[in-house]
Amino acid sequence: MSELLKKIDARTKLAGTNKLEILLFSLGHDQRTGRKEIFGINVFKVREVMRTPEITSAPEMPSSVEGMVSLRGALVPVIDLAKYSGIVTSNRPEIMIVTEYNGHTQGFLVEAVDTILRLDWSAMRVPPDMITNRMAGLVTAVTELDNGTLVMMMDVEKVLAETSIIDDGHSFINIEPVKEDRRIFFADDSAVARKQIERTLEVMNIRYTSAINGMRGWEDLQKMAQQAEAAGRKLSDELHLVLTDVEMPEMDGYMLTKMIKSDPRFAGIPVLMHSSLSGSSNQKLGESVGVDAYVSKFEPQKLASKLRQMLKLEPSN
Repeated sequence: MSELLKKIDARTKLAGTNKLEILLFSLGHDQRTGRKEIFGINVFKVREVMRTPEITSAPEMPSSVEGMVSLRGALVPVIDLAKYSGIVTSNRPEIMIVTEYNGHTQGFLVEAVDTILRLDWSAMRVPPDMITNRMAGLVTAVTELDNGTLVMMMDVEKVLAETSIIDDGHSFINIEPVKEDRRIFFADDSAVARKQIERTLEVMNIRYTSAINGMRGWEDLQKMAQQAEAAGRKLSDELHLVLTDVEMPEMDGYMLTKMIKSDPRFAGIPVLMHSSLSGSSNQKLGESVGVDAYVSKFEPQKLASKLRQMLKLEPSN
């Protein structure tokens, strides 16, 4: 138990250090390309890894959803990641990675898992256009290991959004526009997440600018601060809130928050963390670097409510 506590303590200290731990996994040799791609997933999102259990097929599911399994009395949907990503392989996936996002549990079928690596987010790069096009936007970050192996971080939020049979259109119906003129800045590496955030802000009639990761976000925020300083204005009069994801290449949300909170030019501008890492421990990690509040993805109503509260907004009606 003491060894386990040491490991947990070590992971909690990753916040604000721009580091992460990823579990490496493979989906098999692609018969079309002859390649065996290596992917990574944040360890914080992994509940357990097991041999693929018996799966019960379910009607009217997307083709990559194999069915459901019962885990400790709960029904969990199971997604075949090779099928979803278009990898053609003759091997049956033998491993299921059980993950948790936004309080929801699902299983991902993979060929094999390898090891857990501790990396610096600065080593995770925005994928080049060649990979983005080949993987149809499925990869949010890439890194190269010492042996030359390329590891790709899969956009799990995209996977879940496209394999869910739930129509989220109703989630925006009761969000009301606001009277006050407000502007926020947000950073998120997932295209799916950015679209959801943009849709929420547009319904609320809130102006926004955005960046595809923490590093780009910090560069843009510094430019805003420099322009306000040169004009003799307070930045907090022009920018009213920063919304940030946690997992992002080059600079994660913890480090971005730490940079903002340590720079007096951003005084009075709250930081709202918006993440699929929904565990209470992750919220505490955010608090340790100065995050003002936390809201989980993808719940537009909760995001709108939290924004209204933090920006002290009133409905326009």
